Amino acid sequence: MLDTEQIRRILPHRYPFLLVDRILEIDPGKSAVGLKNVTCNEPFFQGHWPHKSVMPAVLLLESMAQVAGVMLLSMDNNAGKNPYFAGIDKSRFRKPVVPGDTLIISTKVLRLKTTFGRVFVEARVEGAVVAEAEMMFALAPDELEVAK
Repeated sequence: MLDTEQIRRILPHRYPFLLVDRILEIDPGKSAVGLKNVTCNEPFFQGHWPHKSVMPAVLLLESMAQVAGVMLLSMDNNAGKNPYFAGIDKSRFRKPVVPGDTLIISTKVLRLKTTFGRVFVEARVEGAVVAEAEMMFALAPDELEVAK
């Protein structure tokens, strides 16, 4: 299991854009399960449907991608790299995510090459699938490291 501080050592994201609270299970380069507690204090709820709080689908996808990012960047040869979206296929949103929900996000590698790959991600609330997608990613060295 990884806590928030350990996740911050792996991912480049910071508040308010760090959208995963804990990694419950991880098999680097193969699969991971993460947790995101959705609270009424999330900054995006102030402007996204203020009369009925719903987590924006794009941020739901981002939280799913961050769990996949932890899984990929936990591999020794990927440490310090930046993960970038290369595409999203077969995305489905089955139920709104609202304050008080606990997202359990599972990801597994479908294909992995040195700097490119595809993962399947699924988010559940209380056992019910709320979103799923296949995501393609590219891994690139940190530009600051290249500039040195």
